[in-house]
Amino acid sequence: MGLINKILGQASDLTSDQARQELDGVLLPDEPVEVAFKVVRDLFVFTDRRLILVDKQSLTGRKVEYLIIPYRAITTYSIENAGTFDMDSDLKIWISGRAEPIQKVLKSGANIRGIQAAIASAL
Repeated sequence: MGLINKILGQASDLTSDQARQELDGVLLPDEPVEVAFKVVRDLFVFTDRRLILVDKQSLTGRKVEYLIIPYRAITTYSIENAGTFDMDSDLKIWISGRAEPIQKVLKSGANIRGIQAAIASAL
């Protein structure tokens, strides 16, 4: 069990096997999935080497974007919790070599604290 998984316990929305199945062909054979979260159709997958953001697009979800971020490239991040009138949470990740942050809007009920804890423990 990796460091992230030890810190979070079983706080993931997906099991390691489910995440590995979703990322067939993306993960290296010896790359373990530490923790994974599903937000609507999108995935946040933390391995021992990198963060993989999976953005399923279109109505069918056949078009998929994989954004792969090595942990060493993350310079800072921020989270914004949902409020009374704004039901969405926001996650922003700044990475070296990119002027604008990667922004993800997380719908109500997303495990924003688990995602934040996974990022913090990976850095």
